[in-house]
Amino acid sequence: MRTVLSLLLLPAIVHAGGSNYTVTPGVSQPAGKVSEWAVPTPKFARDPAAAPDGKVYIAVMHGNKLARFDPATQKFDEWDLPEGTRPHGLVVDEKGTVWMTGNGNGTLLEIPFANGQPGQMTAHKTLSGGSPHTIIFDGRNALWFTNQSGNKVTRFDRAAKKMTDFDTRDGPYGLAMDQQGNVWFCQASGQRVGRIDAASGKVTEIDLGRGSLPRRIAAGPDNTLWVVRYGDGKLTHIDAKTAKVIKSYDTPAGESGKPYAVTVDGAGKVWMNEIGTDTVALFDPASEKFRVFPLPTKNEGIRKMIVDAKGRLWYMGSHSGKLGVVE
Repeated sequence: MRTVLSLLLLPAIVHAGGSNYTVTPGVSQPAGKVSEWAVPTPKFARDPAAAPDGKVYIAVMHGNKLARFDPATQKFDEWDLPEGTRPHGLVVDEKGTVWMTGNGNGTLLEIPFANGQPGQMTAHKTLSGGSPHTIIFDGRNALWFTNQSGNKVTRFDRAAKKMTDFDTRDGPYGLAMDQQGNVWFCQASGQRVGRIDAASGKVTEIDLGRGSLPRRIAAGPDNTLWVVRYGDGKLTHIDAKTAKVIKSYDTPAGESGKPYAVTVDGAGKVWMNEIGTDTVALFDPASEKFRVFPLPTKNEGIRKMIVDAKGRLWYMGSHSGKLGVVE
């Protein structure tokens, strides 16, 4: 059993870092320029994902659509999804295939692309239904996603088209993978961060304390992890090797900022947003200082951010209906 699990959970060949998407994040050197574009269907669009070709894909949750933005032309495309999908998260693999979590119908939706257009969509049913949530790619073969209401973290083998569930608790939310292939996830209602061991499949937990409400987690290039704590306004640094907290930092706006999304650039600098103050901040672990960027629109409602290959930060304002970039 241990050998089987070890093969199942082999770490990625290429460590993409950040949000464990296919694209390795570049180094952020922001001048402070912020640009925004209104999405065609502003119905709780969320969770942007950079593709290998530089385009940015978005899940339009309440509009039941997949959207794509081309930074070169500054134009959007949109496609309807199977009825009831209610997409939540998405990732684009190295082949350009889009994988989306069907939060509304308990599916993992596979959308191959050819010549810039989607082909036949395949909805893979989850083992226990529920509400598939955040998704990552291991850079090798497997997709991983949290299932919030099902209290599962699920691995999908692309080659075998097989799902494997790992039992958790307290509504698993944000998700990341370290360089050894261990999978980390946030348990917001339980005030904990969980970890699935790559060798044994065993689930262990780190208690972050009452009122922490961890939302999202991101992997850094130094094999550490960063967690944003929506409840008490802190940013927590975890050593993946020892599975211990290194240090927690007060975020710029504290508890009132309600930090929600987090990602890491290629140099290990940490981007996070404060949903309560319509700001994003860049944290430098070397100086332990934050640089805050006010956003141009009020009530943005950012729930996910990513750093692309050029080091630009992309965010989606789920409330404002605007896709934004800091460069």
